[in-house]
Amino acid sequence: MSPFEALQLPNGQVLPNRIAKAAMEENMADGNQAPSRELKQLYKAWADGKPGVLITGNVMVDRRAMTGPGGVALEDEQHLASFREWADVARSNGVHFWVQLSHPGRQTPANLRQQALAPSAVALDLGGFSKMFATPKAMTEDDIQDVIQRFATSARLAEKAGFTGVQIHGAHGYLLSQFLSPLSNQRTDRWGGSLENRARLLLDVIRAVRANVSPAFCVSVKLNSADFQRGGFAEADARAVVEMLNPLPIDLLELSGGSYEAPAMQGEARDGRTLAREAYFLEFASQLATIATMPLLVTGGIRRLPIVQQVLDSGVAMAGIATALTLEPQLIQHWREGRDPNPQLKPIDWKRKPLASLAILAVVRYQMRRLSRGHLPKANVAPCMALVRDQWFLARRTRQYRAAMTQSSH
Repeated sequence: MSPFEALQLPNGQVLPNRIAKAAMEENMADGNQAPSRELKQLYKAWADGKPGVLITGNVMVDRRAMTGPGGVALEDEQHLASFREWADVARSNGVHFWVQLSHPGRQTPANLRQQALAPSAVALDLGGFSKMFATPKAMTEDDIQDVIQRFATSARLAEKAGFTGVQIHGAHGYLLSQFLSPLSNQRTDRWGGSLENRARLLLDVIRAVRANVSPAFCVSVKLNSADFQRGGFAEADARAVVEMLNPLPIDLLELSGGSYEAPAMQGEARDGRTLAREAYFLEFASQLATIATMPLLVTGGIRRLPIVQQVLDSGVAMAGIATALTLEPQLIQHWREGRDPNPQLKPIDWKRKPLASLAILAVVRYQMRRLSRGHLPKANVAPCMALVRDQWFLARRTRQYRAAMTQSSH
């Protein structure tokens, strides 16, 4: 099967090819947490490469629950015109454009001064970096129902703005993923305990989203293959959750892995297992492809066309590319023309792993900011410099966010 072959989804929509631009954290909202001019320019650069589908970075369902101060939030119609402009950018090239809907749960930065919500009052364990995140409170039944409704509302608004689908983020240690993990979910009610109970929130969110959008609108899910922590959400759990998802109207299932505590999505695993340098999660995804009734998308380090072909040959329907597209936004177009560049960042092997993870994110965001201003990427940027600039940028945005939230509460 060719990477440039169309893929028909279960709801009848057709993706023009088998290569997705996977989600990355842009932190490029304007002062209203709406899409900025720079964010639209960034997606224009990616849309020009004509992937099968563009998936946004985190779009939050609640502006009080952010993964970062420059994040986009979609909770009402106030800035819908800006979202419509964002959707139009990609649609002009005939590209599918999906909004990744997310809630950080306990992965809420402490300096945003918001009350973090989580299944249980279990804080992140990042050693000396743990204080960077808010101490969470266990969610009440009302909190849980509010979150379900927020995902549904954001999906309805995304369709109204002209996006062609949403991706429900149930991976990377965010809220829905926290409910799935026995390490972060220690509840004894119907939302905790057995895997069936721990998966209830994800399933209820999917059903609520589907009920609030048209049948032609795509609903996808991002799920961890594992969270790479001993005693956490493991591959057997992922297999069981996929079987629970099979009867639901899901158009695409993306498999990833890891969390802030064990960032396997960056090629690191807390429990010491080695991850392949490209297509980290492919082996398990190809096993799941035999039981999943919906098409699968696998992401994680993919940057070369032969690896994309390997993904498709393994029975997985799509390959997702992220970091490589910040270094070469026209990568997919180059592949169409018979070229196969190998864009990659230099590995950052600092001893303090959480700091190295922050530096990787900073380098990726540095490239995205260059693209958003119409500049070419700069692959050889020094990680220290990128990290300092990123922290300065985030500190400034944090002050703006806190001021805006204080103003809106008066």
